[in-house]
Amino acid sequence: MTVADPLSLVFAALADPTRREILSRLSRGSATVGEVAAPFAMSAPAISQHLKVLERAGLVTRTTHAQWRTLSMQTDALDEASAWVEKHRREWNMRLDALDTHLKAMKSTSKRTTAQKAEVAES
Repeated sequence: MTVADPLSLVFAALADPTRREILSRLSRGSATVGEVAAPFAMSAPAISQHLKVLERAGLVTRTTHAQWRTLSMQTDALDEASAWVEKHRREWNMRLDALDTHLKAMKSTSKRTTAQKAEVAES
């Protein structure tokens, strides 16, 4: 499956715990590829593949100075993902609030109906 839209690329990149760890490291500042790879028990090609996914999603940029490749985190893509989540969170909360109000109204109506039936039975 080929994912083309930027938001899908960001969420796909964030779906992997290794990539999230890499982003956590880069959130503290730029680092070389070797510094980013050091804590992981995986091959250099595997780290490289993770970095490519992060770069494709716009979460990481790579610059080269002489023989050093430095990675930096880019927050624009995360900001867009965060905005998407927040927009939907507001919508979901509004729907849940409306459901809560509706259920309370139904419960109140049910209590009144039960009380009215009890009054009629006593008469």
